[in-house]
Amino acid sequence: MDIFPSTPTIEVNMSSFHPLHTEVSALLRQTAERIVMPRFRNLSSNDIEEKAPNDLVTIADKQSEEALSLGLAALLPDAAIIGEEAYAADPSVMAHIKDDQAWIIDPIDGTGNYARGETPFGIIIALAEQNETVAGWIYDPVRQRLCHAYRGHGAYIDGEQVKANQQRPERPKAALAMRYMTDAQRQRAQALVADDYELVPIPNCAAEQYPLLTAADHHFTIFERSLPWDHAAGVLFLNEAGGKVARWDGSAYRPGDDRKGLLGASNPQIWAEVTELFNHKL
Repeated sequence: MDIFPSTPTIEVNMSSFHPLHTEVSALLRQTAERIVMPRFRNLSSNDIEEKAPNDLVTIADKQSEEALSLGLAALLPDAAIIGEEAYAADPSVMAHIKDDQAWIIDPIDGTGNYARGETPFGIIIALAEQNETVAGWIYDPVRQRLCHAYRGHGAYIDGEQVKANQQRPERPKAALAMRYMTDAQRQRAQALVADDYELVPIPNCAAEQYPLLTAADHHFTIFERSLPWDHAAGVLFLNEAGGKVARWDGSAYRPGDDRKGLLGASNPQIWAEVTELFNHKL
């Protein structure tokens, strides 16, 4: 089912991309062009709701998820679809995330930024098979930057393979996502990095945070909450680029795992260093 029949497909080198990359990337661009960008800086107060305290959803989130869900269902009719907004309306959809195949959708990641008319924000899609992420797409509609990762085949930005920086600077940049921590956890985290690391602001958008780590604009980040629509695609992208994202105990991130705590770093050396530094101190 082609829900955007008049928009041309952008052709790229497909040698190491997921077999559905052409279709998924076209769906992302079309959804951005027809739904997300026309609403950017053009939302009325009635277009924004609060799902929970400080957790916003806009009409564009809902319409974007609907369009993406329709398009992805046409590509793999038997795959489950787990969208952030569908989960908010009915948490039971999460039960299907460990199915043979499952699409995971964040229709607008960084909704708070988007609702304020600010950047960054993005659209994220991941494909999981038996609770392992096999492909991910992260699209920035403003810069029209498309990040893609295919398990075992590398990470790409706009068709060009990318490798995470393996160097350790004198003062690595720490981007700590502390919103869902307790006050005591925040204080400890900030104190732990104060001497040897440069604490930098987070983008409040996982669709931007993972590319920043790949480019070594940031060197590590910690997340308390690790919901699959925020992280499944980004974790795969950074790991395929040669960085490292894992649970604090070193175990792999899986979309259906509801544990808290996630550490991502631009390279395995920094990941190991930060793990040792924190060492169960949160």
